[in-house]
Amino acid sequence: QATYKKNIVEGKPTFTMIEDINGYDFMELVIMILIAIFVLSYRNQNGENVYKFISETVKNVYNKYAPYSYQEVREKSKELGQEYTAKEYITQIIIIGGGAAGIAYLYFYSIAMAIVYAIVAIMFIPYLAYLRNNRVYSEFLFEEIQVYTTNVINEFNTTQSFVKSLEGVASSGILEDPVKSDVETMIKMSYQNGTIDEAVEWFNQKYPYYMVKNMHQLFMQITKEGAKDSGESLENMMLDIDLLVEGVYRDKIEREASHKKFLGFGVALYFLVMLTQMLLDKQNYKTMLSLWYVQIILHMIIIINSYFIISGEKFYNEDTGVE
Repeated sequence: QATYKKNIVEGKPTFTMIEDINGYDFMELVIMILIAIFVLSYRNQNGENVYKFISETVKNVYNKYAPYSYQEVREKSKELGQEYTAKEYITQIIIIGGGAAGIAYLYFYSIAMAIVYAIVAIMFIPYLAYLRNNRVYSEFLFEEIQVYTTNVINEFNTTQSFVKSLEGVASSGILEDPVKSDVETMIKMSYQNGTIDEAVEWFNQKYPYYMVKNMHQLFMQITKEGAKDSGESLENMMLDIDLLVEGVYRDKIEREASHKKFLGFGVALYFLVMLTQMLLDKQNYKTMLSLWYVQIILHMIIIINSYFIISGEKFYNEDTGVE
C-alpha cells in the first residue's frame, strides 16, 4: 500500500500495479481464477447436482469403452459386496488427491503444481479400482475352481464317468456363474463331440489353474486308458489339490503383509525431499527451484517413485492361483 501511494504522487500508478502482479506466479493466478469461476457457476446452478452429472458422464464412458470382461468383474464384485461405495471413493479422492497435492507442494512450493499432481493422482483412482476388482474376482474364481475340482472328484468316485460327474456338480447348486455356466458348456460340448477332449481343452484355456489341468489330465488318462485303482489316483489328486490351495493361501497372506510394508516404504521415499531441504536450508532449496534442470530432476523423482508404487499395486492384485 505504501508503494502504491508513493507512485501515485510520482504519477506512475500503472507501472506499480504491473510490477506487483509480476510478483505472483501467473499460472497459480489463472488456476485460482478458474476455480473461482467454477465455484460461482456451481452456486448459480439452482441446486443442480454436479456430482451426479460427473458420475453419470463417467458411467456412460465406462459402459461405452470398458471391455465386457471387466464389466462382468465389476458386477460380480458388487454381488460379493466388495465394490467400494460412493463414500469410500470420495475418501480415496480426498486422501490420494490431498496427499499428492501436499507432496507436490513440498517439492515445488507451487499451488499450481500441487493442483496438477492432485488431478493426475485422482485420475489413477479408477485404475486402482480396476486392479482391486480384478483381485477380488480372481479370488472368487479360485474358490469356485477349488469347489469344482474337489466335487468332480467326489462325484467320479460314485459315477465313474467324467461327464456324469460334471452333470452332478452342475445340478447340485454349489457352483456360481461363470464357472457353473462353463461347466454346463463342457457337458454340451462332450455330448456334441462324443469325446471330452475339446471340452477339457477349452476349460483349461479359460481357467489356467494347475489343479484344473492336473485333474483333467488324470480323468482323460482314466477315461482313455483305464486304471486298475482309480480311487487311489483320485485320492492322491485330492491331496495335491489341498497342497496347492494351502500354498496359494499362504502366498496370499505373505503378499498382504509385504504389500503394507511396500506402500509404507514407497510413501516414505516421497518425503526424502524434506531431508534434502534440511541439509541445504529451505531458502537455498527454494532458490534452486528456479533452475530448470532441478525442476526436471524433481519431476522425475516423483514420476519414477509413482511408477514403482503402481507396479507394486499391479503385482499385489495379480490373479490368485493362476499359473
